[in-house]
Parts: sequence; C-alpha cells; structure tokens
Amino acid sequence: MNVTTGKQGTRLVIAGVYVALFLLGAVEGMIGSFQYSRTAGSVPAAALVSCAVILATCLLAAWGTRSVSGALVPGIGWILASFVLSMPVANGSVIITNTTPGKWYLYGGTVSVMLGVVLSLGWMRAQSK
Repeated sequence: MNVTTGKQGTRLVIAGVYVALFLLGAVEGMIGSFQYSRTAGSVPAAALVSCAVILATCLLAAWGTRSVSGALVPGIGWILASFVLSMPVANGSVIITNTTPGKWYLYGGTVSVMLGVVLSLGWMRAQSK
C-alpha cells in the first residue's frame, strides 16, 4: 500500500482543510442570502443568527487551524457568496434586498467576519507570548 507521507502529504491535508473552510463560509453565505429576511416580530432574527454563525465559524476555524488565516478563509467565502448574491441581475431581480434585514445581514455579517479575524489575531498574539 502506498501511503503519502512527509511534506507533500502534509501540504495536501492543509490545502484540503482551507478549501473545506472556504466552502463552509460560502455555503453559510448562500444559505443566509436566501433566509436573512425571516423575522421574529420586527427583529431580523435570521440575519442576526447568520451573523452569529459566521462569527463562530471564523473563531472556531482560527482555533482549529491555530492561525489567523483559519478565520480569514471562511470569512472570504461568506463575503464572496453574500455579496455576489446581493448584486442585481440583468432582469432586475435581487436576492438580498435593500431592507432592514438585508442591511443587518450584509453589514452585520461583514462586521462579524472582521471581528472574528481581529479576535483571532489577538488570540494568536497572546498565545505566542
């Protein structure tokens, strides 16, 4: 049996982890883009839950990979998926509308990604001391 060992195998596993994290962030962004408008009364509950989920994903990915790039990669996937789906298409359809839940989803999610990266950066610096 031929088992891949050494640096080549390690790099392949690391690349696989980062691809999986990117895809996780993109899937979260796609799901959130279609579910953000669910509300509980006047509170955009689904948008806020989506923000909390991407924040948790970024923090847990940084913890799991022991690097800031672990937080950045799913965040980039989320931002790309969400902002591409927020762009209007040629026939005028828009998935993420310019409403209060839409703004909470896009801007809150972006702030959550940035917060996840900054918190993981601070955590990594504290770990290195």
